[in-house]
Amino acid sequence: MKKFYVTLIAFGFAINLFSQSSEIEVVKDYLVEQGYNASDVADLKVQSRSFSKSMNVDNLYVVQQHNGIPIRNAIGSFALRNGEVVSFQGVYVNDVDAKVNILTPVLSPEEAVVSAAQNLNLDRPVNMKMIGKKASDESVFLLSKSNISLDEIPVQLVYEVKEDKLVLCWDLSIHTKNGQNWFSVRIGAKDGSLQSQNDWIVHCAFDSHEHTKKASTRAFSILQKTTTTANMINNPVYNAFPIPFVESPNHGDRQMITGQEDATASPFGWHDTDGVAGAEFTTTRGNNVLASEDYDGNNQPGYSPDGGASLVFDFAFDPAGTVASYQDASITNLFYANNVIHDVWYQYGFDEESGNFQVNNYGRGGNEGDEVIADAIDGSGINNANFGTPPDGANPRMQMFLWNPQPDPEAEVFKINNNANLASGYATVDNNFSPGNVSAPALPDGITADLVLAVDDNATPDPNDICSALTNATELNGKIAVVRRGECNFTDKVARCQQAGAVAVLVVNNVEGDITMGGSNELISIPAVSINQADGEAIIAEMAVNTVNVTLSDAGLNIFAEDGSFDNGIVIHEYGHGISNRLAGGPAASGCLQNSEQMGEGWSDWFALMMTIEPGDTGADARGIGTFAVGQPTTGGGIRPFPYSTDMNINPVTYADVADAANFSQPHGIGSIWAAILWDMTWAFIERDGFDPDIYNGTGGNNLAMQLVIDGLKLQSCAPGFVSGRDGILAAAELTANSDANKCVIWDVFARRGVGYSADEGSTNNRSDQTEAFDLPPASELDCATLGVDDFNAGVFSIDPNPSNGIFNIRVSENIGDSKIAIFDMNGRVVYDKEVSLESSYQVHTNLRSGLYLLRIEAKDGSAITTSKILVK
Repeated sequence: MKKFYVTLIAFGFAINLFSQSSEIEVVKDYLVEQGYNASDVADLKVQSRSFSKSMNVDNLYVVQQHNGIPIRNAIGSFALRNGEVVSFQGVYVNDVDAKVNILTPVLSPEEAVVSAAQNLNLDRPVNMKMIGKKASDESVFLLSKSNISLDEIPVQLVYEVKEDKLVLCWDLSIHTKNGQNWFSVRIGAKDGSLQSQNDWIVHCAFDSHEHTKKASTRAFSILQKTTTTANMINNPVYNAFPIPFVESPNHGDRQMITGQEDATASPFGWHDTDGVAGAEFTTTRGNNVLASEDYDGNNQPGYSPDGGASLVFDFAFDPAGTVASYQDASITNLFYANNVIHDVWYQYGFDEESGNFQVNNYGRGGNEGDEVIADAIDGSGINNANFGTPPDGANPRMQMFLWNPQPDPEAEVFKINNNANLASGYATVDNNFSPGNVSAPALPDGITADLVLAVDDNATPDPNDICSALTNATELNGKIAVVRRGECNFTDKVARCQQAGAVAVLVVNNVEGDITMGGSNELISIPAVSINQADGEAIIAEMAVNTVNVTLSDAGLNIFAEDGSFDNGIVIHEYGHGISNRLAGGPAASGCLQNSEQMGEGWSDWFALMMTIEPGDTGADARGIGTFAVGQPTTGGGIRPFPYSTDMNINPVTYADVADAANFSQPHGIGSIWAAILWDMTWAFIERDGFDPDIYNGTGGNNLAMQLVIDGLKLQSCAPGFVSGRDGILAAAELTANSDANKCVIWDVFARRGVGYSADEGSTNNRSDQTEAFDLPPASELDCATLGVDDFNAGVFSIDPNPSNGIFNIRVSENIGDSKIAIFDMNGRVVYDKEVSLESSYQVHTNLRSGLYLLRIEAKDGSAITTSKILVK
């Protein structure tokens, strides 16, 4: 059997090579016909490919090369059907031969990494060695992690477009040790200069807000999927905020959820990795995601709750409790939400070939071994969340932080042991040194020692700010040093006290209020915390007359906070970055959404909105993003300049606002404008086709919008702007059923917000050079004034009954003869297809589920084509 399997793979590989070769020739011929010079497109390579069922096309992502070396982001997005190009978006470099600077590198891969580290202000790499070449691409060298990266460092040659020149570069990525950056860098292969850089980790930079929590009275219901996976032995149970429709604790309650695993997307359930019936893990780990806590911020999987042999994940959650009391519930919700997001968007084409996130791809193509690493209660930051997306086959990481964490007043993290003149305990603030953050032992343990006031050799402005050499170093040995805030770096103060033998440092603020200390020093190995001025000076005054002995502890999870892992909207938003980054330019490219006008934040907001629509919502409603995490009522704007609404009195943005840097940040504010347009489009389709609460396989306007946006992401160009994104969605509509009517809806919505027919995005690397326009296409191109699917040949045929139970009659007023009847759902999928003879009437029998469909009748001789809506109850 193994021999046959290997032979079959070899045979399939040969077919694939032949297919790719013929496809490349089709692409080249097409480009030449479009005006490209044959020499400029002579060296093309299919970087990745997938098949889109909704459009019935092969999606090819074709990179331009010179002498076999790719030109970065010179990627064409092609759709092929029956061996012909039916859609193309992208830009290739012209006159390639004249623009290259060198043909072979001067620097070695190792030298390029050293140069990158220097340019990024990282430590100089030590003990770095060549591991070999990447198995899936032998043009990529793999270097060891050294002391600068969490992952092995891939390095390959590329050409970078710089001022109309092609500069040969080493392209490499470094995932920094603190996990906060995943730099993708181009280093000039001639001189080691930094040519360009971007960060695969998208930091969502949520703003600070007053926390005025308000209970929601919004009604909700939950859709329970009842079609369980065929290969599951038992059905896990999760106590979580259900998707749909409960966005957060502000929007509704948790529910016991079972059977929501999708049989296509997750055929062996959410706890499988080997593709054999039976769960491999009883914790929050499986094929799609590994969810665990990372409170210490070390980017390594931490604690995960265990559901036991029955896989029951039912853990307590009290919003007024400490994080320690609900961490199991937090991680469970994060695991559940990631899996639902995976399964839902799988239905619309974010599958294995398109670069989705799975340990095991079950033989369906794509690169595997890249499930989401989801860190709950991540201690490396606060008031934020992020998502890092490397190319297909490497693990993305989601980091969910806490909002406004405050120690439990009852948890004494700085406890006075021996002095009745002082309070028993004080609140302190940990530092944000990165690297250099060291926690004291967590409660109830700690570091117990006497306090000693540190003194330096410069009395100006303060002898206790330790901005110069210590004069009482011997007194600090084995003690907790007390210093005042001053003009020098916090890390300098701590390093001097550590060198003197101090076991910890307490920094007293020199102004009112708290201070969070920042800095970077990887040599720091002792805890350092700050204290407010009033409390700190009282302690210093007492130290002058009495010995003060204290215990310094870390609060651990004994803190109060809003936990981002309970905000499904933010979890979906972060995961959305992974979807858009894998689909834009294809799964092998992770740099297509780094340009100034890119809309990544907008897609992510829209993904969150789409998965949290509640029955009874309207487009005019004000919808916020992240309202729970930032402590706003459900009707607040959340983290965006305006709430999302089709009412332009509530959300007035148009395309011109992209250039308004004062009020719309890059990329978040820019993205919010894109999301507003997509949200308008969604409600335009809902108003026409209805809302379907089944976000997996429904046939409503919301489902159609979901399909068109995913398909548009696949078809648009690399480094898109608003016009490119619009054209991707229009191309998707062109390739599916009811194309003209759907295109009219799309044009109407985009034109309303300034991305009309005459709009021009200029350079997508410039946010200020766009031209806004509110016009529709000319009637000669698309007559949206008269087009309607019910108007086609209205006198030729009729349908009765309509609505029906799936059985209805087609009655024709004239003999059409041999014809083809096809029924499409609103995602463009064919659900009924039959050749018949239409003379007077014909009865159609279907087993369609309730919903809205499109009936298309096409005469065999092409003389008559009719389209109409049908409704199945």
